[in-house]
Amino acid sequence: MVETAGRALRADAERSVRAILEAAERVLAEEPGASIEQIAAAAGVARTTIHRRFASRQALIEALASSAARQLARAVDDGRPDTAPPLVAMHRITANVLQVKSAWAFALELPAGPGSEAATLHQDIDRTCVAVLERAQQDQLIDAAADLDWVRRVYYALIGETLHGNADGADPDTLATRIIDTLLHGAGPRA
Repeated sequence: MVETAGRALRADAERSVRAILEAAERVLAEEPGASIEQIAAAAGVARTTIHRRFASRQALIEALASSAARQLARAVDDGRPDTAPPLVAMHRITANVLQVKSAWAFALELPAGPGSEAATLHQDIDRTCVAVLERAQQDQLIDAAADLDWVRRVYYALIGETLHGNADGADPDTLATRIIDTLLHGAGPRA
């Protein structure tokens, strides 16, 4: 359910907010300085509808960042980080994250203000990632001496590079396999 200013919205208002946020992602990804009018036109709503839902352009941007962060958090949770075997969880989470990040690239690149919902969600995602990596380390998929915060940062970099370099149009599962294989085995020859 979409929420603005901490309150649940009616179904029609929720659809309207979702359409606005999806349009804002598309329009701002192409033109970061786009106006509210351009976003409204892309969403198929009046400019006043956006102003009714969001107090300012900045409020719209913050809502966009929070919405994308919530979707990313759901993608991680859908990978069953606490219950699936670590390798399965890593693959599922990676494929899910690739889908969300490719759909919400602009919003997920926005800086999350300290104490914002988006910042809190990103911190939770980081902790979940390290917890999955700890489970993988316990299963001896990752070296016992590895710095898991560094491994997390490398993992995030692999996801980022994959999103920027997917010229062959591979599906998220294929890309997730490539990312996890590279993370766990590197680029060296196989034994």
